[in-house]
Amino acid sequence: MFDPDIAPSGTLLGLLQRGRGDGTLHALAAPRAEALAALNRCVRADPRRDWQVENRSLYYARLYRDLDGGLEEIEQHLFHPDDLLDTAEERTGLALAVLGHLAAYGRRDALLLLRRYAATGTNWSWALDELALRDEDTALAVLGQAVLARFPADPEGDAALAAAVRDAFEPRPWRIWADERQSPATAARMRAAWERSSFDRWQRQLRSTGPRPGWSVREVLDWAQEGLDLHPVQQRPVAAARCLTAVAGPEDRLEIIEAAAFGTAGARATALRYLAEHDDPQALDLIETAAGDPAEPVAEAAVAAFERMRGPAALERARAWVHRGDALGAAAAGMLACRGAEYDAALVLGALRRTVRTEGPDAPVLWDLVDGAGRLAIRCAAPVLRHVYRETSSSHLRGRAARALAATDPSFPAGFAVECLWDCEESTRELGAHHHAATADARVVQQLRRLAADPAEEAEVQTAVRSRFGPDATTV
Repeated sequence: MFDPDIAPSGTLLGLLQRGRGDGTLHALAAPRAEALAALNRCVRADPRRDWQVENRSLYYARLYRDLDGGLEEIEQHLFHPDDLLDTAEERTGLALAVLGHLAAYGRRDALLLLRRYAATGTNWSWALDELALRDEDTALAVLGQAVLARFPADPEGDAALAAAVRDAFEPRPWRIWADERQSPATAARMRAAWERSSFDRWQRQLRSTGPRPGWSVREVLDWAQEGLDLHPVQQRPVAAARCLTAVAGPEDRLEIIEAAAFGTAGARATALRYLAEHDDPQALDLIETAAGDPAEPVAEAAVAAFERMRGPAALERARAWVHRGDALGAAAAGMLACRGAEYDAALVLGALRRTVRTEGPDAPVLWDLVDGAGRLAIRCAAPVLRHVYRETSSSHLRGRAARALAATDPSFPAGFAVECLWDCEESTRELGAHHHAATADARVVQQLRRLAADPAEEAEVQTAVRSRFGPDATTV
């Protein structure tokens, strides 16, 4: 994740960057040039905190469609010289996904841009996946020559081609190019690539440098430290803890406790996780000590181990730790939010308010705290939940805030539920369809009809719409 440059939530740009439903409504009411300028900026500079899980492409594509927006700025972005210098797929991925949706809506200019970029662009594989879902066989067949020319006919090029085939999300173009009727030479090379990619998958499954049967507890702990030495960000202690479960017996408990207290960073991280998962009586005390350790892998492992605990002792300790100002305190608040009883509502509310006040509306622990406010139906949490909904740059967190508001705020059906119908996340649109009570607003009726009829809309959203109005929601 990274922190994008997000405009204030009260501006049109800020609303569109967040993917809020109000962004669409304000854009359609604003001067067209101003709306398109803000929209183009969002697509050129991806505003998502986590581009791999947050949705924006359909949201922006629908706005291009509704504004009848041109694609000149997307074209300039895709074919800018930076495309040769910045090869990370997140630079162009959002623009390509938007073009894919526009092509599905019948925009031929979007389809032509995708074909051109797949032939010449750095992130060609993403464009090819978009085309694989939407383009005709004949057009894909013509594209094959340009794509295969990227891979020289030598051992290194053949290996790269096999890797591209193996990693493709959509195999359709590659299968077309393997058709003898297209080109016998190309087909022969493609069949070889298919065979090699299958062999590579098989080899991956056979390769293993991990523990073998007969390893001792000490060998597993040493293996965990070895992984940490080679790759400090690697999660080998997680795998090592699972291995300990297979090799450790009751007679090894003291050795594992000693490793959790005094071992190397990798050994401590592994042992802490193992003891937490087995609800060892010593686990919580060891976690409390390790959470303050200056070694980051140890402190992080202690918090992660605590978060996995499920017993009543962990809940009791969470009530004692919730006021701490460190990561363990945040984990304790999250545990109470997820699993606490009704009498923990005051602690969860206090942690929610404190977190928003001190860390802002994008703090990671807010995900659990917002869920907890809804789960425990904390009515007086509604004001801070509204603040999180409006201000967070995470569309997933906003969706969670909307669900919590549905459980805590009586004004939700006539308020935010309306905006949710235009949200960038399908789960939030589904929530809006389920909870919006009144259909006197002509905009709402029209949007419900569009959601029900749009082939790009998720099935769950359309089901929610139809559940409100019957099987034929388009006739509301």
